Amino acid sequence: MTTLDTGVKVVRNVGRFTFGDGAALGIADLVASKRTDKTKDAVYLIDDYFKNDYYIASSLGAKPTDAVHFVSTVDEPTTQSIDVLVATLQKSGHTTPATIIGYGGGITLDTAKAVSNLLTNGGRAADYQGWDLVKVPGVHKIGVPTISGTGSEATRTCVMTNLETGLKLGMNSDFTVFDHVILDPSLTSTVPRNQYFYTGMDAYIHCIEALAGSYRNAIGDAYSRETVNLCRNVFLSTDMMAAERRSDLMVASYLGGCAIATSYVGVIHPFSAALSVVFGLHHCVANCIVLNALGEFYPDAFVEFRKMIELQQVALPQGVCANLTDELRSALIAATVKHEKPLTNALGADFRKTLTDSRIISLFEKM
Repeated sequence: MTTLDTGVKVVRNVGRFTFGDGAALGIADLVASKRTDKTKDAVYLIDDYFKNDYYIASSLGAKPTDAVHFVSTVDEPTTQSIDVLVATLQKSGHTTPATIIGYGGGITLDTAKAVSNLLTNGGRAADYQGWDLVKVPGVHKIGVPTISGTGSEATRTCVMTNLETGLKLGMNSDFTVFDHVILDPSLTSTVPRNQYFYTGMDAYIHCIEALAGSYRNAIGDAYSRETVNLCRNVFLSTDMMAAERRSDLMVASYLGGCAIATSYVGVIHPFSAALSVVFGLHHCVANCIVLNALGEFYPDAFVEFRKMIELQQVALPQGVCANLTDELRSALIAATVKHEKPLTNALGADFRKTLTDSRIISLFEKM
């Protein structure tokens, strides 16, 4: 395969990060350091997994005048849900906060990044779905992942689905990158086992797609190779949730996010996006379902993935695409082929010769 130039020449990484067990204990002081006489308030966006922890906001340094919202993770972010949240903050007077804290999984982190951009750029979330459409730096933002794998803590995008157009795409911009990230492996100790696996595999899948693609560069490859190695340490071990393995996976998630900033994904992510748009499946489990059916495109990764899932005794949803109607088939095809960049990266500019409508549906029917 000929290696092609990604076209990515300037990359912005996270401004600062703090790593280690107990790192989250410093969040309150970090938030306090951002408050000024002009910008006294902060916005806390917390994964609703923690909504029954009545002291979570105060433990993170929240004051009575701050805005605290629990982000629903039942569905992945939509442009419409982001617009509603921004309007709520504007109505409550939290338009120029000192900082925004995103505390949770990829959905919550992506929501924090999107809100940060919209508070300073104005307009609707759908206006910024694409590459480098955000023109003004967002509000200062702190990312605190409580699960590892999506890489949202490191990426320059925040992925959303526009329910009106069916487009699942992010605000890809240097201004989307977090200013500070807290990487505390102890926060992932309570993650349900299946979810830990699904989400962790997102980092692995990002990088095996990038390494198999045409658009490559040495830095992206280095990030990807180390991410894959760390994921192997985790998912080929006897206890993927041991303390040391959780640390490995948190690093893999961060490095995987850095890898995607300089490279592209491949065939798996477009099919996964279609499952999310059409059936509402969450991104990470959708990725696993797709890889389980796309062994012909990634044979080595497929074999390794099957070994991992059997070793860790993780259950994978079955029959997701059983009994497809003509309407669903059309929707799945449209939601897949609109992702031209990753499909071109994996299969070339003429990817539709490989992924005909009938071929696409035959692959979905394996899921």
